[in-house]
Amino acid sequence: MSLVTNSRKGAKTETFFAPLRLCVILFLCLSSFGFSKHDFHTSITRMDYNAKEKSFEVSIRVFTDDLESVLSKENGGQKFTVVNNDKNDPFVEKYIRKHFAIVTTAKQKKPYSYIGKEQEADATWIYVEIPCSEAIAGFSLQNSIMLDFFDDQVNLVNFNYQGQKKSYIFKNEDKVLPLGL
Repeated sequence: MSLVTNSRKGAKTETFFAPLRLCVILFLCLSSFGFSKHDFHTSITRMDYNAKEKSFEVSIRVFTDDLESVLSKENGGQKFTVVNNDKNDPFVEKYIRKHFAIVTTAKQKKPYSYIGKEQEADATWIYVEIPCSEAIAGFSLQNSIMLDFFDDQVNLVNFNYQGQKKSYIFKNEDKVLPLGL
């Protein structure tokens, strides 16, 4: 009888420690590869046309550490820490104006208002508003955010205009795309 009891205890002990052992093995395997903050570089942008205001409301989501790296490289190696209510808005605005725009048929960037940024977890949201009262036929969209800094950078734009929805993917070879609506 004691042999049966001991084998049950052994089975219970084995069952109890199996997940723990698996976790230790998984941790050791992952730690041998090293951890990085993220293995890909991407931004996600949402552009919604507000017919009443005749403007595009734009939200751009980027990884905060990528934004900090890009701002540093663009500003002579100056160290940047992006958090809410910091003094980095002029640098972020300058960078976004250089790399994000609606381009008219006359190849002019439409002027817009930089609203601000909001940092949350590992991402930063950047907000702009682009007045646009004319038809956008023949217009293009530029999104070269971080494309010059990361070879694997991909920028996804979800575009909503007068009930039409379209998504655009920007890569190094595609920094400006026709809106094609």
